[in-house]
Amino acid sequence: MLGFLQGVGGFIFIFGVVVFIHELGHFLAAKATGVYAPKFSIGFGPGPSRKWGETQYILGLIPLGGYVRMASREDEATAFLEGGSEEDAARRQESGEAARPKDWEPDGMIPFGPNPVPEHRWFESKSLAQRLFILLAGVTMNALLALVVLIGMAACYGRSTVLTRVVGEVREIEGAAPLRAALQRGDTITAVQGQPVGNWNEIARAVMMAEGDSLRFSTQRGVVAVPAGTPSGPERQAYIVAMEPYTPPVIGALTPGAPAVKAGLQVGDSVVRVGGASVETFGDLVSRVSASAGKPIDLDVIREAVPLHITVEPVATSIPDPSGSGTITVGRIGAGARETVHHEPLSLAQAVREGARDTRDMAGSIFDVLGGLIRRQISMDQLGGPIMIAQQSASAAQAGLPQLLGLLAMLSINLAVLNLLPIPVLDGGQILLLVAESVKGSPFSSRTRQYILGTGVALVLLLMLVVSYNDILRLFS
Repeated sequence: MLGFLQGVGGFIFIFGVVVFIHELGHFLAAKATGVYAPKFSIGFGPGPSRKWGETQYILGLIPLGGYVRMASREDEATAFLEGGSEEDAARRQESGEAARPKDWEPDGMIPFGPNPVPEHRWFESKSLAQRLFILLAGVTMNALLALVVLIGMAACYGRSTVLTRVVGEVREIEGAAPLRAALQRGDTITAVQGQPVGNWNEIARAVMMAEGDSLRFSTQRGVVAVPAGTPSGPERQAYIVAMEPYTPPVIGALTPGAPAVKAGLQVGDSVVRVGGASVETFGDLVSRVSASAGKPIDLDVIREAVPLHITVEPVATSIPDPSGSGTITVGRIGAGARETVHHEPLSLAQAVREGARDTRDMAGSIFDVLGGLIRRQISMDQLGGPIMIAQQSASAAQAGLPQLLGLLAMLSINLAVLNLLPIPVLDGGQILLLVAESVKGSPFSSRTRQYILGTGVALVLLLMLVVSYNDILRLFS
């Protein structure tokens, strides 16, 4: 199962769950209000299907979303994505243009039988409040999914706090050059934006959420400032990825039978040199050992104030390439760092507060990115699509279940927020259309609705082309 999730299965699991929960919200709301819903599909296009009751459940072969087909007279512009409208199905059956479907029932309703849809079961027959309830149910379910997942993670794993405030390294990654120039290994960060911080978690949160167009770090060397971009924007994310807390080069764990054990290393040993070169952090130790796959390397350690010289031969190990393409071979000796993370179990009430805060922060970060796009502070070429989601899903699965669940929560809240955008064909656009008709006092004409919804379809397709193009460029860059 883990191997499956680390490949394409990670994408199928993440995307499938998020889409299923969204569409389930619409479906349950439609059933609760009495709207006829003949189709429930995960994915678009043809695929295996099964009919239970009056609904056909479909697993579409194009995994780019899903839909709940609800009986409607006013969605001709988008009905083609859902297999056609009920009125069109009735016309084609009466004229003999369409063959009877495999789920045909002599006493069933269109499209699975000859009987017309009763007037009270059309979407348009429901009150404004009921229709808004149906449209809002999908994003509500996505928000609840994220909240439940994050509460569950907090309850199961507790709160993990990295106790240090000392910078171990600022890695060379794209977008982090200003941070590398400002912070140095060994810097102790005491405040961000003038607000005191007590641990690495608080530093990371402050970097992501602090207001202003620059970030000010207070250290033992004084105050240094770097460009900040927008809260939760790509610059902040690059900084978070680049910054690593200080971890001393002390052996904290050993794998039984591994090269480190066979060579005589013990828990508590402090490594001072690897291959004759001094090391200051555990990351230095890992880097030098990784570069010595299958070749003996000398370690100088201090054990209870006594210097020792140990030779160990790292085992050549294949790991996923951080760039996302293939694998690379590194050396491993089966030694882990001394624990610098404090794990604190949480009560259910504390887990609820923690999960709610994380859900709020995730939603806020997405709104910040949307605001950056509108203000042209964030470029469209930084957006990602299905390929990026697939890569992130595989990486999260390789990192472990907590990371996979965290990505699931993030994508679920993403889908909730993005579906509220006032774009025709998305839930937010449909809600805006309903409210506008209510204010107007009458429905828009069929031609006007088709024009509005057709524009929405074009905008969504254009967005899909843009993010897919970005994905392909990243894939081959």
